[in-house]
Amino acid sequence: MPRQTQAGRPSRKTPALLRAGGLVLAFAFAFPGIYLTYRAFGEGSDPGNLLFSQRTLAPLWRTLKLAAAVSAGSLVMGTGLAWLTHRTDLPGRRFWRVVLPLPLVYPTFLGAAAFIRTLNPGGLANDMLSGLGVGTTPELRGFFGAWLVLLLMCYPYVYIPVAARLRQLPSSLEESARLLGDSALAAFWRISLPYAATAIGAGTLLVFLYTLSDFGAVQLMRYDTLTRAIATNHLADPPAALALSLMLLVLAAVVVLAERWFSRRLPDGSRASGGQPTTLRLGRWRPLATAAVAVAAFAGVGAPLVALVDWAAGGVARTFGDGRPLTVDYSRVADATLNTLWVSVVAAIVAVAAVLPIAFLVGRYRSRAGWIAHAVVISTFAVPGLLIALSMRFWTLRSDIAFTLFGDTFALLIFAYIVRFGSLAMGVSVVAVRSVPDRLHDSARLLGAGPLRRFFTIDMPLMGPALLAGAGLVLLSVMKELPISLLISPLGFSTLATQIFGSFEDAFVAEAGLMGVTLVAMSFLLTWFLVVRRQEQASGPERR
Repeated sequence: MPRQTQAGRPSRKTPALLRAGGLVLAFAFAFPGIYLTYRAFGEGSDPGNLLFSQRTLAPLWRTLKLAAAVSAGSLVMGTGLAWLTHRTDLPGRRFWRVVLPLPLVYPTFLGAAAFIRTLNPGGLANDMLSGLGVGTTPELRGFFGAWLVLLLMCYPYVYIPVAARLRQLPSSLEESARLLGDSALAAFWRISLPYAATAIGAGTLLVFLYTLSDFGAVQLMRYDTLTRAIATNHLADPPAALALSLMLLVLAAVVVLAERWFSRRLPDGSRASGGQPTTLRLGRWRPLATAAVAVAAFAGVGAPLVALVDWAAGGVARTFGDGRPLTVDYSRVADATLNTLWVSVVAAIVAVAAVLPIAFLVGRYRSRAGWIAHAVVISTFAVPGLLIALSMRFWTLRSDIAFTLFGDTFALLIFAYIVRFGSLAMGVSVVAVRSVPDRLHDSARLLGAGPLRRFFTIDMPLMGPALLAGAGLVLLSVMKELPISLLISPLGFSTLATQIFGSFEDAFVAEAGLMGVTLVAMSFLLTWFLVVRRQEQASGPERR
């Protein structure tokens, strides 16, 4: 009689080859972190003095301060916007539901560039305010600039899961609270907020980790966090860069462990009964709420887009008007676009292929080795891309074999992308594997179909849509990745992200705008199909 799992389903005997492959893949995902730790402590190194020196503790404090501030702001902003657009009678809420997730299409460095340049002398906002008699505009630099940009770019990480959770909130709970005399705001505090606590915690964790790992925005804002200090020292002072990297790695691990401990103590609303959500009336607060949502949407979506279009249009007009050519011609823009597309597609396909064996170990065989590998892959999301790139760069420079096989190759670049974003495909892959009924495999086995035939005729047709969604999430993320693309791309290879960042750093604003519009347009299409449409489909018909 087959052994039973906790779910009551029979556990199959795990193929030895699949188990071995899963453990090898787990080691591959863990390798960058392992190598950084080895380099920091190995070869006679003593990072202790550096870890507790002022040059290390100062950027650590700045990183923690920025991450805490951005997370707190995103928690308030994302939760408030989700409640207003999904649980109240806010005017135009269907429109706002489409617009509010769209800051995801902007890389943070692109948002930072837009705000910096727009407010500077000669920028669009500066010129408009000058026409109104305002002589000076604030210059976004340092902590406030980094905080504002990251807040506006990251709040969707809280908004999206909280909105999904609030859509499931049964109307009976809020109606009971209202019948007992609670106002709309009191019902929010007593009912909606505790119900969405797990989603709020998960989204806030993503924001905290994203802020820890961000490089582009803090670099342009000239705010010295750990990532900027690592990038500054990785060539000039490798021991300092390694000590900073180790501190960032430990910090990310502590955040993940703390979130897991905390999430177990949050109230679980999954057992609540179903029912149509109720719509709460804002009353006299409707104009103020509408203005707040409109300001958030314009600041996070409209303002960066207007700035990019203004830069691009100015560059095109300059080229065809007075004949002054762009420093980056259209052929290089096209090359960077093609590079971005093909490397993102390849990374997405390989990432899904890499996590699929682990998904089978977890979803079909309930293997202990699979759960270990699954935990390793998921934890890599907490490892900043800068650390992965730095680890791979040091590895190829210090190892003759690694340099010969992988130095200055696309294989190394693709591998770094997979380690960074493979976790995005992991969750949907496990769900896809579990969605295939066991009885289909049993029937096919009785009819004589071998493992490969069952995989291609049963598994792939049923798992295809979910795997495609996971690949799309990886693709969208790779398109916007900056540190990995900057540090370990082969010579002569550039993506839109690296070209935009380089153009803005060199003050070629029109070129950055032209490529920025191209990148945002591609990201928008992906975000629309992967996030917005799915969100609207999950919402169902609007309750009248």
